[in-house]
Amino acid sequence: MTTTPLRKDAARNWERIVATARDLVDQGVPLQLNDVAHRAGVGVATVYRHFATPEALLETVATPCLEDLVAHGEQALTEPDPWRALEGFLFRVVEAQVTDAALPPVAAAAADALPRTTELKTSLATAGTALLDRAHAAGVVRADLTAADVVPLMCGVAHAVAVRGGGPGDRIDTARRFLATLLDGVQT
Repeated sequence: MTTTPLRKDAARNWERIVATARDLVDQGVPLQLNDVAHRAGVGVATVYRHFATPEALLETVATPCLEDLVAHGEQALTEPDPWRALEGFLFRVVEAQVTDAALPPVAAAAADALPRTTELKTSLATAGTALLDRAHAAGVVRADLTAADVVPLMCGVAHAVAVRGGGPGDRIDTARRFLATLLDGVQT
């Protein structure tokens, strides 16, 4: 599918809107399109022209992180050691969960506003499942661990990190420590 490139002024507005939304998400402020328009210094109609819903805007903010995770998952599939591949992938996912405030609500959403989000989430799940399947085939993870188990376990680690609090560096260190403990329990 080809899309018509935006005019320069429209592209600048789009970038300003997304940057403003990124700042709001990072501050923990729920996205409201009227508020984003005001803070971005653009008209409300301009925001609505680019993003029909707050969910579409939030997904756009989360897209670079999702793209990075998908790329990392695809790269991990080339790692010859199945355990290292799975472990590295899961560490990257949990770090993203605790450092990018846009990721958890987008990942948890039952429905997506944008087809690109659905595509990225599907690719991410496919890579994760393939990595787990390789680890199972190599006999390096518990046989009863399923891909459906991994998602809530990862969310549990991210939630535990959020409850514990701390600065960004502390959250990453804590997430890595908590995930290492979890992985010790699933490794054979």
